Amino acid sequence: MYEVFADLHVHIGRSKNNKPIKITAAKSLNFENIAKECAERKGIQIVGIIDCASPYVIEDIENFLQTGEAYEIERGGIIYKNQVCIILGSEIETAEITEEGKNGSAHNLCFFPKLQDIKKFSECMRKYINNITLSSQRASISAYQLIDIVKENNGVLIPAHCFTPHKSFYGNCTERLERIFKEKYKLIPSIELGLSSDTYLADEISELEGKTFITNSDAHSLPKIGREYNKILVEDINYEELILALENKKGRKIIANYGLDPKLGKYHRTYCEKCQKNVEGDAPTIKCKDCDSSNITMGVLDRIEIIKDKEKTSSPSYRPPYIYQTPLSFIPGLGGKTIEKLLQNFGTEMNVLHKATEDDIEAVVGTKNAHNIILAKEGKLNIQAGGGGVYGKIMAK
Repeated sequence: MYEVFADLHVHIGRSKNNKPIKITAAKSLNFENIAKECAERKGIQIVGIIDCASPYVIEDIENFLQTGEAYEIERGGIIYKNQVCIILGSEIETAEITEEGKNGSAHNLCFFPKLQDIKKFSECMRKYINNITLSSQRASISAYQLIDIVKENNGVLIPAHCFTPHKSFYGNCTERLERIFKEKYKLIPSIELGLSSDTYLADEISELEGKTFITNSDAHSLPKIGREYNKILVEDINYEELILALENKKGRKIIANYGLDPKLGKYHRTYCEKCQKNVEGDAPTIKCKDCDSSNITMGVLDRIEIIKDKEKTSSPSYRPPYIYQTPLSFIPGLGGKTIEKLLQNFGTEMNVLHKATEDDIEAVVGTKNAHNIILAKEGKLNIQAGGGGVYGKIMAK
């Protein structure tokens, strides 16, 4: 058994021949570049690319396999240069009905072991999606129906960024996942927390006690890969080992979740669209305390306060620690050139964040930058909370 880093939610912006996949993602985000970024700069050993059901991406994968730089393995996944295992995934938006009978929508991460599996899944989903070539398209089915299609194609479904106000189950569809999935709830091994939440907030909902929590970047550009990630104990890097870790079986498990302090997430606090600022005060709130407007974007903190059924207690004994990890790009004073200098000296961002000492870093980028990196690693920098689609900010001391 050995430890690896995994980021299971990375988007593709464009195909190799510049066909649009995820409209809001960077053009440089293609299948090959993601593999190289994880291997050469990030130090991520397992990456989930969640736009692989697009026929344009499937074509890119097939061409990439022909280069000899990557190959499929029997236990699932594509191995790049014996350094990175790529997990083939698809993010699907499902149509849900809320407790109040209103229309809601939620994103689901669907992962598959083999290229042939996701190709069959892509063909199945053409019946329910108007444009299968684009990422995260709305399907004309519910998650209750989708999970059967995923299972029939040898895959697993994980609810994505579960608490965000837009496109998530708890955020705008339901107070309980079990109401959506019913008897199929047991088929879900894990949930994705999202940038604006953490373990301690999610563990205030009792139905999640048996689910593994994962933290992923939801990267829309190459530098954002690894801004949230997981440390996993596995015997090898492949799809089967990953699923065992998500199921917490046979000694495989998530050892730690590394994520942003939720205050850095762009939906942590409730935001008044009229005042154009966060709604201050104790959660929960459904109106702005300054202008009394109900035109607000509900923050994750406030939403959990409304739907929780437990007071803050310790997490279940098997739950791994959630470690607040600040990506280099978030730290004040670290521009592109400084980060490049760090990577040239330490190899990958994981090495900077997990192995380099303050003295090591100081020798490369100076005392002030080294001090800020260490404060960030220890969670000691001041944070201005995010909300309404605007990321929180780290305030330099």
